[in-house]
Amino acid sequence: MIPFRFHPGSPDGASVLVIADHASNAVPPGVHLGVPLRVMLDHVAVDIGAGPVALALGQALGAGVFLANASRLVVDLNREPDSPGLVPQHSDGIAIPGNHSLSAGQMARRLAWHRDYHETLAATIARLQPRMLVSVHSFTPSLASRPQEARPWPIGILYNHDARLATSALAWLNSRDINAGDNQPYSGRDLNYTMNRHAEATGLPYLGIELRQDQVGDPGGVGIWAAILAALVSDLGNDIV
Repeated sequence: MIPFRFHPGSPDGASVLVIADHASNAVPPGVHLGVPLRVMLDHVAVDIGAGPVALALGQALGAGVFLANASRLVVDLNREPDSPGLVPQHSDGIAIPGNHSLSAGQMARRLAWHRDYHETLAATIARLQPRMLVSVHSFTPSLASRPQEARPWPIGILYNHDARLATSALAWLNSRDINAGDNQPYSGRDLNYTMNRHAEATGLPYLGIELRQDQVGDPGGVGIWAAILAALVSDLGNDIV
């Protein structure tokens, strides 16, 4: 299995590369997670709407789009290779029995997909030399394991140490009366591996985006948010020195 898909953009859009680490719920041949189909359609298996938004955003900008081609339940491509959650044994209260007691060979196969994804992404960035990375994720309106926690933001902006574009993006969204989460509902200081490796480590400006899944669960919502993000990214790009 190839753990990624790349959709090339136009020469005019080469200054931006859009990335979606959790865009797929695909399970490679030979991998048996032991969960029912409904779980594979749930947020624990795929960032609902993230792939379609990334593709629509890439089309609007003429930008290349780099997408994961395997479910986060197979291997979480946005985690460090030594993270306990790299191959999750449970997620939001759901057990993933097929990920328990993996053999050394089975674990090596998952790690190889993680390595191939990131090595190819690094090579793609080196080849295209974008001026900005845009990472697209999505989040569920409510976690089954913590239903009491409110998640009112339709969009969140994530960052770790480099908040250059995040600060500008939050100001841009707030000026348009869009309730944007500042490192909410997840903090980029905790979950930011792909951007840490490919942007923060090299000084490349990036924008980490989380969209609430009830906003992007249908083509209409995807189109609305792709247009908003295209305007945001275009305006931010004008400010990069």
